[in-house]
Amino acid sequence: MRGGHVIALLAGLSGWGLHAACAEPARDERAEIAAGEYVAHAADCGACHTLPGHAPFSGGLAFHLPMGTIRSTNITPDPKAGIGGYSEAEFARAVRQGIRRDGATLYPAMPYPSYARMTDADVHALYVYFMKGVAPVAIPVAPNDIVWPLSMRWPLVAWRMMFVPSRDQAGQQVRRAFADPQLARGAYLVEGPGHCGACHTPRGIAMQEKALTAADGPLFLSGGGAVDGWNPVSLRGEARVGLGRWSEDDIVTFLRTGRVTHAAAFGGMTDAIRHGTQHMTEEDLRAIAHYLKSLPPARAEQATWRYDAATGRALHAGDLSARGARAYVDNCAACHRTDGHGYPTTFPPLAGNPVVMDASATSLIRIVLTGSVLHATHQAPSSFVMPGFAARMDDQAVADVVSFIRQSWGNAAQPVSASDVAAVRRSTQASTQGQEGAASSARQPMN
Repeated sequence: MRGGHVIALLAGLSGWGLHAACAEPARDERAEIAAGEYVAHAADCGACHTLPGHAPFSGGLAFHLPMGTIRSTNITPDPKAGIGGYSEAEFARAVRQGIRRDGATLYPAMPYPSYARMTDADVHALYVYFMKGVAPVAIPVAPNDIVWPLSMRWPLVAWRMMFVPSRDQAGQQVRRAFADPQLARGAYLVEGPGHCGACHTPRGIAMQEKALTAADGPLFLSGGGAVDGWNPVSLRGEARVGLGRWSEDDIVTFLRTGRVTHAAAFGGMTDAIRHGTQHMTEEDLRAIAHYLKSLPPARAEQATWRYDAATGRALHAGDLSARGARAYVDNCAACHRTDGHGYPTTFPPLAGNPVVMDASATSLIRIVLTGSVLHATHQAPSSFVMPGFAARMDDQAVADVVSFIRQSWGNAAQPVSASDVAAVRRSTQASTQGQEGAASSARQPMN
């Protein structure tokens, strides 16, 4: 959202909705569109429904899941390729219940289990924005590629009944007791439109989130499974692999800029910040941070991270005898330094980095293979690019350098094998091929 217009519009928010609460109904259509745009940012619609280089919300972004490839739909108001034919009631039913216009169930790649908590005011604002504030794009989306019988939609009716809260249940969860209004607001943003749990919560055998809110237990936001080679980390209070060492200010800065002194955004989170959180108000970002810091660790850890200078001393002295050390010095140390501290907030530290110490090395392996882009944001206008090393390092070489990073500077994480790297390499190749073919013309009204 742009400038003070929206901050002024949303000042005086009450209840749990993102839509401005006014003494009288808003009659200025531009203000309603602006309010809906803010909801779209908070709900991160652009990150999933905008393929890089294509028109906003025209769909086509591929998600490679265990069940196959799902492509995001065109949600512009085009009547054929998009959602222009949806009434507001049909739109609300799709967003909160996962039922598209023809009555078929949406695949749960659409986070309607979280969106079920969105208020009527927010859904209305979102509808106004998409119908009147977004340009229609007549571009059909390539079909999904899901193996049979998982491609069948009718079993999803039972899935919805088992795993998606009803409007009454969702309303009760939103209205549950909180210690203060800021905590309640943060819970609404994270558990509802922000749908953070869709990535950061583990899923069960039926691909359902094992917990939808903090009230469901410690699995909520305890870290999710890998998608396209990225492994979402815990957003709870773990000191090594979660947010235990982060302050509320750290979280706010990260959501606004994608970078703090001890970490930087990568993978899908870069898009979530670029399309979503950087546009949110200070008050809402602080509410999110306050809520996340209220979540205790999902599991007790034996020890917190403490810096160990031994690796830095050895590399500084020219000792490259450790496996992976030479590859690290040749390829990584110029940016991340031999002491592992990096150059915050340009090149993130590897020492004590939660992503480095995570039980799964999937994200770290992918970053080494494909590189990463730290996109510019409104308040951090410089972009930084890490090159990928897939072409110049084989699987064993990547495994060696990743293992070296995970075991240095006190990180004390498990090493990885060449077969681990090979699996991530295959996943990234499939992801790249899928995105290249996403613009082919085959009509799919709504996933």
